[in-house]
Parts: sequence; structure tokens; C-alpha cells
Amino acid sequence: MNIHEYQAKQIFAKYGVPTPKGLMAESVKQAVANAETLGGSIWVVKAQIHAGGRGLGGGVKLARSLEEVEQLSKEILGMTLVTHQTGPEGKLVQKLYIEEGADIKEELYLGVVLDRAREMPVIMASTEGGMAIEDVAHNTPEKIIKIAVDPAIGFQGFHGRELVFGLGITDSNEQKKLISFASKLYKLYMENDAEMIEINPLVKTGSGEFLALDGKMGFDDSALGRHPDIEDMRDISEEDADEREAGKYGLSYVSLDGEIGCMVNGAGLAMGTMDTINYMGGTPANFLDVGGSANAQTVAKGFEIILKNPKVKAIFVNIFGGIVRCDRIANGILEATKLVDVHVPVIVRLDGTNAPEAAEILRNANIANVIAATDLADGAAKAVAAAKQAK
Repeated sequence: MNIHEYQAKQIFAKYGVPTPKGLMAESVKQAVANAETLGGSIWVVKAQIHAGGRGLGGGVKLARSLEEVEQLSKEILGMTLVTHQTGPEGKLVQKLYIEEGADIKEELYLGVVLDRAREMPVIMASTEGGMAIEDVAHNTPEKIIKIAVDPAIGFQGFHGRELVFGLGITDSNEQKKLISFASKLYKLYMENDAEMIEINPLVKTGSGEFLALDGKMGFDDSALGRHPDIEDMRDISEEDADEREAGKYGLSYVSLDGEIGCMVNGAGLAMGTMDTINYMGGTPANFLDVGGSANAQTVAKGFEIILKNPKVKAIFVNIFGGIVRCDRIANGILEATKLVDVHVPVIVRLDGTNAPEAAEILRNANIANVIAATDLADGAAKAVAAAKQAK
């Protein structure tokens, strides 16, 4: 689950992570009132969407008068903001964050993410703040510092020293401030079951203070039961409607850009299925894991969600019975043909528990566009061929 910048900064405040003052607005009138409340003579008008790169997309602008705050708010609120993380379809801006200006002397990057290979959180930092960290990683990877922190011992002084020395910070007072900043950020990460915290940029002011000028946070969905206050921050208008609907039925769904719909049980098998489709010359249209509690109704709902995508030219159902019985999936396919207009070829590979019974169910149903496959490679090849023929 992701949250907005203004929400991330509310959590930062609880942990003493310094940020500029700011207020959220849902209308132009409220934005101007917020600027008046904050005072000063310079404000930043920021679009609030669940994506990075807002500044480059035109969603973050500086205002030097209340009139300018009003004008910029009119321009940004309601716009479809396209960034490198939203995709070409962009995201509708429904909220603004009005923030006081800051005396920026230097821009840095600081984040905490989970490194699955090391099996521990990693603090990432760079002197290249304000830039897309993906570009820095690609073009100048040596400028990214990565400090693994073993959860058994937590953030220690030596982690902090490695951080400030790596960033070239020599002033002892500034070193202490940044080490304290990073320590609070790590504590926040661990105590709230975060998956990612990103501050880009983290700025050093003219007086040597460090401020989180931006804030991006994502959390482990499975741990939200421990954090009802964070779950309350969920903005479902920012989430993919099909992914949200799939979740209601216990389905794990992610939309992709290809033309072959995938229905699989188990995340590992789903990844292997998508890889095999690519290897055979096709492209997957989605990731869909029906899980171990699938029944005829959930399988039918899976077909319905997959077929909402007009790019889908064929569907590959790849089930290994064990987590879920194959006959359940077969009955689900039959149910889907009754409830949904399954107008594309459906390639079915069922193996494992009750596979013979499932094959018998499908044979007796005599559905014209259901094609049997013997194994993963055969199924992927037939799905790719069917998709190409349907073009």
C-alpha cells in the first residue's frame, strides 16, 4: 500500500524527521487559504499522486505570491499528470500539498528499502538528489551508497559514519544531524512494516539543517492489520480498479502490456508462465494468481477481469493441482463461459490433483474455443500461436 507525500510527512513528524511545513488542499480556494496560514512569501504547489517524477511532469511548481498559488493550483488540480512511473495513461490529480519554501544549499537522496538478496533493509543514499534514482543507478552507479542494516542489531553508529563519509559530509555538526535523521528514518521503517521509504530530495539548508523536501512511502499490505492508522490512509482512487476488484475475491492481479491473459495458481508458477510466454515470442497481458482457495466463482471473476482488457487475444490457464484442485478450475472455466463472453481462445494446462477429472469435465462440456495443452511449453506455444492468429 502506498500513501501520498503529505501523509508520509505526517508520519515523519511523529518520529521527529524534519520537514518543511505544509498543508493538504482539495480545492483551489483551500490551497490559497493554506498558503495564507503557512505565511511567508514563497510556497511550493505540489500534485499528490502515488508516483515519483512529479516535478519533471509539471506537478511541482514554485509560487511567489498568493495570486500565483491560485493560478498554479488551477493548473495542477484536475490535470492528468504523466511521469516515468505512471505510464502514458498518467494519473488524475485530486489533491494538492501547499508547502513553505526552503533555503536549499544542497540536494541529496536518502531511502530505506528491503534488499531480498541480503535479507535485510538497506539504506540507500546519493549526492545526486533531485534526480531519478533509476537514472543515477544506470549512468553513475558508483554514486549510490548502500548500507545493509541487520535487524538483529538495528541502526548503529558505524552505519551512520559510513553514510556521512560516503556522502562526503565533513562538518561534525552536520554529520551528527544526518546520522540522527537516518536513525529516525530506519526506526520508522521497521516499526511500521514499511517496504520502501524514499526522500528525493533530502535537502541541506543554508544553516546546515537537513529537511525531507519530499516523501514517498510504501507498506507491506499483509501487515496492515497491525497498523490501522496507516490503513486509514489508503486512497483507493489511486489504485487500479481491476486490481482492487480482484483483491475482493482473493485474486492477486497485476495488469501488464501484452496480449496473452494468464491465469495461474502460485506466484512462482505465474512468473515462470509469463517467462515462458516471452520465450515463445508472446507477451503476457497480466499476472493473475488464483491462490489456493479458488472456486468456480473466483475463476469466473478472474476471466471477467482479464477480458476487460481489449488487448487480450488469448488466455493461458496453467494450473498445477496441489494448492487448488484441477476440477475446481475446470468447473470455474465452465462457469465463466456462462457468465462472461469468453470470445478468445482459452488454452488450458491442468496437472496434478484431480487432473483426469478436470480433463473429463472440459471434454464433456465441448466448448469450441477451449484448447488442451500437455505441459507448460506446449501451452505457452499454443497461446502465442492463438494470439498471433487472432490479430
